[in-house]
Amino acid sequence: MTFLKYLFSKAHTEQFTITSSNGFHLRPVAQFVNMAKTFSCQINATFNSKTVDAKNINTLLSLSLEKGDSFTLEIKGKKAEVALEELHALFETLMHHDVEVKQIKKASHSYKSVCIKAEIISEGIAIAPLYHYHTKELISKSTLSFQEAVLKALDELENLYTTHKENNNAPIYLAQKALLDSLTKDAQTIELFTQQIDDASSQLLGTKLEAKRSDYQDILKRVKKHLGIELSITFPDTPFVLMAHDLLPSEVDLLTKTEVLGVILKETSILSHTAILLRSMGVTSLICDTTQLQEGANIIVDAHAGVVVHTPNKEDLQKANRQLKKDRTQNEIAFKRRFNTARTTKGQAIKVFANVADTHSAHKAKEEGAEGIGLLRSEFLFKEKQPTLELQVEAYEEIFALFKEVTVRTLDIGGDKNLPYINLPKESNPFLGIRGVRLFHTHPQIIAQQLQAIFIAAKGKTVKIMFPMISSVEEFNEAKAFAINVAKEHKLNIENIHFGMMIEVPSVLFLIEAFNEIVDFYSIGTNDLTQYLFAIERTHPTLKTDTLSPVIFSAISSIVQKATKPVSICGELASNKKAIAKLLHCGIELLSVSPSSIAQTKEEIRNV
Repeated sequence: MTFLKYLFSKAHTEQFTITSSNGFHLRPVAQFVNMAKTFSCQINATFNSKTVDAKNINTLLSLSLEKGDSFTLEIKGKKAEVALEELHALFETLMHHDVEVKQIKKASHSYKSVCIKAEIISEGIAIAPLYHYHTKELISKSTLSFQEAVLKALDELENLYTTHKENNNAPIYLAQKALLDSLTKDAQTIELFTQQIDDASSQLLGTKLEAKRSDYQDILKRVKKHLGIELSITFPDTPFVLMAHDLLPSEVDLLTKTEVLGVILKETSILSHTAILLRSMGVTSLICDTTQLQEGANIIVDAHAGVVVHTPNKEDLQKANRQLKKDRTQNEIAFKRRFNTARTTKGQAIKVFANVADTHSAHKAKEEGAEGIGLLRSEFLFKEKQPTLELQVEAYEEIFALFKEVTVRTLDIGGDKNLPYINLPKESNPFLGIRGVRLFHTHPQIIAQQLQAIFIAAKGKTVKIMFPMISSVEEFNEAKAFAINVAKEHKLNIENIHFGMMIEVPSVLFLIEAFNEIVDFYSIGTNDLTQYLFAIERTHPTLKTDTLSPVIFSAISSIVQKATKPVSICGELASNKKAIAKLLHCGIELLSVSPSSIAQTKEEIRNV
């Protein structure tokens, strides 16, 4: 395209609204920018009269977009329309999957000594002397140039991502890598880079994204380290509670090698990457801006009640120790019994399966005590590029080898989920459009190859295939017939394959008796069923549904009573502590939850 054609080409614009309570922060911005860079066209974002390059992670972050804010994306040039459509789909997915970090409800307490109120980062109890954050600068000789130090830091972040790939927090390191790469493109010296860090992070002051400033300091620290300038943190070699203004994400990793029992931070938020990492490590931690605490003082950090007990008396220490012992006992019991069958107080055995997205989460589910896979979200197996048949077979074989019972949901793209290699038409309400089983009509070749891979990988083993978004008997029959034809075409024996369906569309509630004649099993997807029962899109920024509404349990009870085939729950409700007893009373005998929820879900069942 010539310059003049480009200059006068039609601009495609659309308004994007931030629906995540966490705002448009580093991790989703990094993913958005990475996709934007794949297009050769010009892409700008405008908010409050400020226009920035949407292919630059730092400039996009500088808009400090919070929940409810709307920015305009303008795309001009080759394939602008395609770019806008794909970026819109990615943005909606990012907003939906950016889980809201909610304030933890504080428990009551009866301490007699002075208590300082605090905000809870991660629950628990810590009793130990207070230690203030101390650093000393270490300078050593380095032969690396600034550019070489940057490359070392980029490699370091890539390695951290690879090492923690099975952890949900791994994207933090990729996002920091993208930020570092963006900021160092124009900086040729450590002095210029430091100035860029200061300028960029200062733009987040006073916004909800202010806590993300630590990511800027973290990448600066990594580069400086490779230039021989390192801030060394000193820690006691005995148990302690650490108090600091804030910690960098990289410094949280250092705590795993210390005797730390608790952390008190003065300047952070529950949304910061530091807070996210502290929660994932299970470190008892609070946010408390106080000058009353003296180093060396023995204190109680009660991150159940959200208080710091200053100079606790003997009675307070006894109370805290009782709670600490209770916490440890509960966690140890749950962990030790994670492989045991979960039985109610009346002796009824309840199966606890796992919802997994890939081979990594399947292995984790095995380690956490899952008895099978109740939902393999196959759309997340290959998120970047369309896989070959061989790659799909390999992935399914690895997962099938781990468990006796595995349920694979066929591709469930659409609504709030997208894949870069599956093009769907832009719809005003994608949750009511092409998604789930409707892909059998729009993308038959992709579905056919997926089914072929599953059949080959099963190797005679019993495997369940589940069709999503079924709304009528005819729809199920068509999907099953499609699968059978795939097997016939490739001369594959599928006597070992069971076919079932998700119950998530309200029309199915009136057709259970008819479905009983044709399905092998049911799985209730409570997330979508709730969405459609209340006609409230689950990603809506302001409208919310009551996930514990009696309507939900009434629907589940009705399904179980009418069904003559096995019924399980695979939605988020299955791991909700307040819902488990109700689900079992409805007659549910199989719950499928996230791998990290398996042990605690089993413990909840044992108390029903």
